[in-house]
Amino acid sequence: MNFQKTQVNSSDLCHRPVAKFSNYLFLLFSLFFLFSTTSYAKDDKGKSLGDILKLKEAPTGVVIEIVTWDGDNLNWALPRAQDHIKQLRETFPNLPVAIVTHGAEQFALTNDSKDENKKVHSLVQSLGDADVQVHVCETFAGWRGLSADDFPSYVNVAAAGPAQVNDYLALGYELIIITEE
Repeated sequence: MNFQKTQVNSSDLCHRPVAKFSNYLFLLFSLFFLFSTTSYAKDDKGKSLGDILKLKEAPTGVVIEIVTWDGDNLNWALPRAQDHIKQLRETFPNLPVAIVTHGAEQFALTNDSKDENKKVHSLVQSLGDADVQVHVCETFAGWRGLSADDFPSYVNVAAAGPAQVNDYLALGYELIIITEE
């Protein structure tokens, strides 16, 4: 009997479980991150613009969160956010407002997309002039091989969009969520 033909290569025994474990670990980490980014606001589902405008006193601030999965959605979402900001500041002058976008739409704000998204880039610049910070998610950008350097200086790159939203909520900001039309 030839034992070499029936024996398992010892290196296969060592590496197979690790490879399978690392695949499971990657899957588990990916699912954890996905669920943590979709449950960003905990129990706070955001308020409507009307609810905030009815407040007797100005809130600490308002964070407008944009999450869509189409790269062209900033074409309609940013003008909607700009309209919200106009109405908010008519009622509460000098109200601090920030925008966090962390879906696929954020990629319209890269340096490479300036030419094809001139309107969006111009709008973000004008929001900055109106003291509204626009944040994108560096984690999601990293998944596509991009870094903070791939966005222009007038776009604030947050380490993680959901965490940036939570930071504003911790400061007492009210949340307005803009999703698909």
